[in-house]
Amino acid sequence: MIVDDNLHWYPDYFFSDESFLHAVMRLVPRGYGEYAELSTVPETGKRQIVISKPKGHQNLNMIEGTNSDVKDLLNAMDSTGVDKAILRVPIWEEWLTLDLCKRINDSMAECVREHSDRFLGLAMVPPWGDEECLNELERCVKDLGLCGFEMPAHYGKLYLDEEVFRPHLKKINELNVPIMVHHTPLPVDYYSLTSYTNLRRFYGRCADQMTNLGRILFSGLLDEFPNLKFVPTMLGGCFFAYADILALSRRKSTVRENIERFDLIADKVRGYLERNIYFDITHAPPWGEAQLECAVKVLGADHILWGSSYPLVREWMLKGVEYMDTLDISDKERSLIMGENAAGLFNIKA
Repeated sequence: MIVDDNLHWYPDYFFSDESFLHAVMRLVPRGYGEYAELSTVPETGKRQIVISKPKGHQNLNMIEGTNSDVKDLLNAMDSTGVDKAILRVPIWEEWLTLDLCKRINDSMAECVREHSDRFLGLAMVPPWGDEECLNELERCVKDLGLCGFEMPAHYGKLYLDEEVFRPHLKKINELNVPIMVHHTPLPVDYYSLTSYTNLRRFYGRCADQMTNLGRILFSGLLDEFPNLKFVPTMLGGCFFAYADILALSRRKSTVRENIERFDLIADKVRGYLERNIYFDITHAPPWGEAQLECAVKVLGADHILWGSSYPLVREWMLKGVEYMDTLDISDKERSLIMGENAAGLFNIKA
């Protein structure tokens, strides 16, 4: 069974319901450097939302009809052999109000019910921990049957280890479902990354995920909520490249040192990585074979999930499965990454 854990979706009324569309557009915090524009794609005439930060530097594009065409999503899955997919809304988690979240969660659940043999869905809830938000967390799992939650790597300037998110995370810990941590385009301190498109749109996402994941690992959050399962996109911001130097190899020196400069918590961090952290490839082809093989070697195939981000770039799904076949990894490792891990984590039945 092949599972795509990162299939982009939004309700079919996103662009057609003008009241809904403009309610969502108004949420983009322009006063804090985010800029949203509703424009037309010249080649197709379709409308699109473009979000820039800073203004004029595009980070997100949402095009009318692409993510909401369920028939297209299913056809793409069929053409490449994907059996099941986990739907997520690719942007907006950072800003949506509770009322809008409820409407989208209801629509997500309806789509999943209509295609229960192919789709599972993630829910979105504002993370501020008041009674209504906590009730919505419970409703999404117990009443709507959604399989987990999505959160961005940060809300404004606050990463997920901040105290303000503890009530939200405590409830998810009790519900015992995963959190898919979606990348935001830029880390909180982003000014040096904005000038060049690839640095901003690829490395910015990695820097943001790596910062968030590092803060989670070092904060003690996972001692407080041991059932939490985080699945950051972009392989945790290329976490495999930093794993040993950041945490895993930091043991007491075998020779006498003048001073101990590092926190010696390797065993604790290793335990978190084993129990609480999984890694979403997000999309395979851009990484390169050597990098993905390294990620499997360092992180372990049993902690990596395959996703396509379809239809952001169509090739990432339509060629993504066969791309994974080119990797120099075992058949068992490939099977874990392509579906077994997701099936276990999200309780997916064949």
